[in-house]
Amino acid sequence: MRRVLVRLLQRRFLSAEKHPADWTVLLDNQQVIESRLHDLFVRLVVDADRGLAYKQQVRGYEADETAETAVSDIPVLLRDEAYTRAETLVLVCLRSVWQRESTAGEPSARVDVEEVEQTVLTYFTESDGDLARRQKAVRRALERLRHEGIVEEETEGRYLISPLIEIVLSAQKLRELADWLSAQTAQAGELQ
Repeated sequence: MRRVLVRLLQRRFLSAEKHPADWTVLLDNQQVIESRLHDLFVRLVVDADRGLAYKQQVRGYEADETAETAVSDIPVLLRDEAYTRAETLVLVCLRSVWQRESTAGEPSARVDVEEVEQTVLTYFTESDGDLARRQKAVRRALERLRHEGIVEEETEGRYLISPLIEIVLSAQKLRELADWLSAQTAQAGELQ
């Protein structure tokens, strides 16, 4: 059980598909693991339907605590690093592909780097540098997302999108970002 707790702290998520033994230990000891994480101001989220478990930093105070231990007094254990613009654009693209494939009834979603580039590059402007620089930003974004487990490179340039994409970018957030990106692109087009 301690090993599973450590793995949860080390990784962004735990997958039932990739780590079936750890998943079983997690489910068998879920209350104890949740309690230990809670002591660290970390909340465990187990999504049995997707076969994913991940952690969230507790922000604010819980019902069993007082207002004196409000947000500023809670130590932050988890690194909360914002995504860059290119990474956000790639996430929007991946989430759109995931949604399209899921709606079509496909059990998994795959995407080629060329499709990601073709989609994401439409949101870049001339001020973002030349084509090679923009493509490099997209590929760096894909590499970070691969490192985080959101995509897995099956063959060179071909990625399997993890169900984690639904957690990282909800359908509602996807719509909000897509609307915002369309407005930004239209505004940039008017300025040129």
